[in-house]
Amino acid sequence: MKQVKKAVLAYSGGLDTSVIIPWLKENYGCEVVAVAVDVGQGEELSGLIEKAKNTGAIECFIEDLRHEFVNDYVFPTLQAGAVYEGQYLLGTSFARPVIAKRIVDIALREGADAIAHGCTGKGNDQVRFELAIKAFAPHMTIIAPWREWELKSREDEIAYAEARNIPLPITRETNYSKDKNLWHLSHEGLDLEDPSGEPMYDKILELGVTPEQAPDKPTYLTLGFEKGIPVSLDGVEMDGVALIEALNKVGGANGIGIVDLVENRLVGMKSRGVYETPGGAILYRAHAALETLTLDKETSHQKEQLAVRFAELVYNGQWFTPLRKALSAFVTETQKYVTGTVRVKLYKGNIILAGITSPCSLYSETLASFGESDYNQFDAEGFINLFGLPSRMAALLGREP
Repeated sequence: MKQVKKAVLAYSGGLDTSVIIPWLKENYGCEVVAVAVDVGQGEELSGLIEKAKNTGAIECFIEDLRHEFVNDYVFPTLQAGAVYEGQYLLGTSFARPVIAKRIVDIALREGADAIAHGCTGKGNDQVRFELAIKAFAPHMTIIAPWREWELKSREDEIAYAEARNIPLPITRETNYSKDKNLWHLSHEGLDLEDPSGEPMYDKILELGVTPEQAPDKPTYLTLGFEKGIPVSLDGVEMDGVALIEALNKVGGANGIGIVDLVENRLVGMKSRGVYETPGGAILYRAHAALETLTLDKETSHQKEQLAVRFAELVYNGQWFTPLRKALSAFVTETQKYVTGTVRVKLYKGNIILAGITSPCSLYSETLASFGESDYNQFDAEGFINLFGLPSRMAALLGREP
């Protein structure tokens, strides 16, 4: 093992990082500084400083980056309409770069010569963390215990912790792998590793209820957007953090945003997980609806194609890259006129559009009406003749369509 004097650990207080503090001290003989970045974990951050120090850290910092997370990572991804493999709203993915960047800042400030994380060698997060670290501290040593230690499973970790009297937030029976932030909550492991079975939603859901348990009466919401950024709920202006928190509450109560997904990980394997993203699902639906009114056809269609690439970059941990930055510049330009209000109806897991208005609308009721309008229908004949000219010429020459 490379000699290390001080390591900064990306700390959550969960199973992996609870074990890693004593493991680093035992195996590297180094000082450990724990850093927990608050991106909306809520009660999970309670008591972390005391816990980290009790398990061997010389210091523990809790950094509140909720607003930076939302404004610089969540909303730009929302504006892009980026969804990984058609379902995943990237909740874990775009939290990693903001966390890793702050970890690097503290490591440099504290004079550390290594950064450690609790990501497994099977997952995506190891790539997301380490690409960000390399972007800001290319010479920093990175320690990934899961790629080094002899522990082979989460059960081994629990036994390791119990042998050292390290308190854990889970038991062997509740040993799901979870990731929670302001945007979402993910669940993996245990019975979810078998995709043939239905998830035990009553056991795992935390942000809301199933659609069956949702109220029989629909809930209406009105969301206001300015240049593609959500700024108000039911006429009340809110910052991004407060808005997402409010939408999570009402969306969760209506069974919104539950996804059971088998996804393709960056490292090559498929994995199955359950995601809860109630507020995010509402925002994506409303934002997409507003774009139908305010974006022209060519820009809208091109944006849909680039959204797939944007989602892949975020999922693959390539936030701090020239391509992501260039795509964000394109997205920002497309959002100049995405301003207006969207009314939605939430009902038993469904987000139903209930009206869109915008001062920048490209929709003309007069032009599109089936009633009398200024549209000259005779113009269509010439348009069709020109649009169909290649097909007509091919037919005249005897070519099969």
